[in-house]
Amino acid sequence: MSKHGRILVAMSGGIDSTVTAMMLQEEGYEVVGITMKTWDYANSGGSKKETGCCSLDSINDARNVAVKMNFHHFIVDIREEFGNYVIDNFIDEYMAGRTPNPCVLCNTHIKWEALLRRADSLDCAYIATGHYARIAALDGRRFVQKAIDRHKDQSYVLWGLSQSCLRRSIFPLGNLLKSEVRDYALRSGFEELSKKAESYEICFVPDNDYRGFLRRHVDGLEEKLDGGHFIDREGNVLGKHKGYPFYTIGQRKGLGLAFGVPMYVTEIRPQTNEVMLGQVDELLKNGMTVYKTNSMKYEQFLELDHIESKIRYNDPGQMSKIYPSGADEIKVEFSGHAKGVAPGQSAVFYQEDDVLGGGIIKSGL
Repeated sequence: MSKHGRILVAMSGGIDSTVTAMMLQEEGYEVVGITMKTWDYANSGGSKKETGCCSLDSINDARNVAVKMNFHHFIVDIREEFGNYVIDNFIDEYMAGRTPNPCVLCNTHIKWEALLRRADSLDCAYIATGHYARIAALDGRRFVQKAIDRHKDQSYVLWGLSQSCLRRSIFPLGNLLKSEVRDYALRSGFEELSKKAESYEICFVPDNDYRGFLRRHVDGLEEKLDGGHFIDREGNVLGKHKGYPFYTIGQRKGLGLAFGVPMYVTEIRPQTNEVMLGQVDELLKNGMTVYKTNSMKYEQFLELDHIESKIRYNDPGQMSKIYPSGADEIKVEFSGHAKGVAPGQSAVFYQEDDVLGGGIIKSGL
């Protein structure tokens, strides 16, 4: 009988989830592996060979690890649920002129719920993933903390997890550096895995061409977007764009126009099929409003100063003041200015290493 009981480990076939399983088995857990099939890339029409967590090779890699380590492994097909929720939202958000973050949505509403349901059916008390993050507790609540390895920290994409999910989640890699994870795999006899390249694309857009994805999945998209214009803040027409969903706030490259000075996308207007351009000073924001929030560290969001706000995954962060401004809304005041506040992206709030919670950017201020 295992020392700590049974635990369900989400396995992608990559080094991080494999080392997660190895560490937990070494600690005395009875590991059960699970791989979730979220997307069938053969149906996407993309130009790149199927890669990443949903590919047949990755599923086979995960199963081979389970065989070698002598634990059970299951494959769960959640393509229909994933597509109906995550992909539909992805398309709807771009068509509304916003920039979505499908990985956050998937973690919050699809993967964790699917993991917990399977954990219950397999009598697993906990679930574990290979995310680089930590979980801490305060006054009976659980919250995410930044990983020790700041270059690999994934706390940003976990802000939407509920208390019930966090109470049953374990992140073994949160206290390790990536180099230590690779060394662990090498010492454990997984030399090939320790050298395996990592994938950073959205799983259902593995060729990293979201514009092509939209063209293939929105009927008559080109006709709907024909005739749209770039404009300046005075409304002057600067040129013709290729379709407003193909741009995001803060974008500078790929505009197809030359101005003599750097120009950025500052606003997207789907109602009029217009994309506003401006110089960098027009892109700077003093704050933002955030909605669809989830408070993690405390029961509810409080008025707090000296909070770090991140507006994208690789954002270095901006010191801010936050305070509730509605039932499900937060107003954020930056201590300086932030560039590229994009509606639809996630805003995540930190108190030093602790994730206070987060939400979806509604607008810049």
